[in-house]
Amino acid sequence: MILAEVLNGLRRNASMVVSVVLVTFVSLTFVGAAILMQAQIGTMRDYFQDRAQVDVYMCSSISVTETCTGGVANEDQIAAVEAELEGPTLSPLIQHFSYESQAEAYESLLANFGEDYARLLTEEQTSAIFHINLLDPTQSDVIVEAFAGVDGVEEVSDQLEYLDPLFSALTIATYVAVGIAGLMLISAVLLISTTIRLSAYARRREVGIMRLVGASNRFIQTPFILEGVVASLIGSLLASGAVLAGVRFGVEGYLSQGMATIPWVGMREAFLVVPVVIAIGVALAALSAGFAIRRWLRA
Repeated sequence: MILAEVLNGLRRNASMVVSVVLVTFVSLTFVGAAILMQAQIGTMRDYFQDRAQVDVYMCSSISVTETCTGGVANEDQIAAVEAELEGPTLSPLIQHFSYESQAEAYESLLANFGEDYARLLTEEQTSAIFHINLLDPTQSDVIVEAFAGVDGVEEVSDQLEYLDPLFSALTIATYVAVGIAGLMLISAVLLISTTIRLSAYARRREVGIMRLVGASNRFIQTPFILEGVVASLIGSLLASGAVLAGVRFGVEGYLSQGMATIPWVGMREAFLVVPVVIAIGVALAALSAGFAIRRWLRA
């Protein structure tokens, strides 16, 4: 009997039900996307922090900093930097480090940018580099301070500094998605409440008869609440499908193919998001529909 009432109510308010489904679908798609974006940011941050290096660039023939007035860094200056890295102050912070000579750095540039780069830069104009991996990448400031103003050192570069703007932009994008999702969820709650009140008004005679024969408020409310839940559940399932399709074809099928070196969220994370999306949709629908029908019955 209750199921028949639910189906009857959905049929009578078909246009409003479609609106609820669409609003729920859009809002929960944004919710799922925001959750996955936050997971992606965390994955990328961990990945790059583990691989981020602090690079100590030694002076070359074209260096113009005050520490490079003597021209190309000599063997003593290079040895002094290496001794400092192996010393008791810095070595406890360092996972490992490597030295790339001018010749090796020059060959690496040509390998990465092509032989045409040889017209722009010679081996003498290329900096030798110490590549340093830290146990804790957040302590890179210690390395920067240790070699600031040291003769023979042109520059100390922290790779994480270049990644922070990217992570900040992605975080802002996540907040925007959450904000849009929040507004859409509010719209869905209001729409569900309106739909339930209209459905109750359309069946006010039936509700009156049920009251006369002694039906409990819970028995009267249940079909109306289920109408909102069913409509929201359909929207939640559509949103779940959109999230899964986005990850399958957008992330795994496109992004991960073009940028294979970066770790991306996959179907495992997407399937973990699906129950959250469905739970949010059903819970909001049940609460908003229950509140709306209780107020209407008291009126």
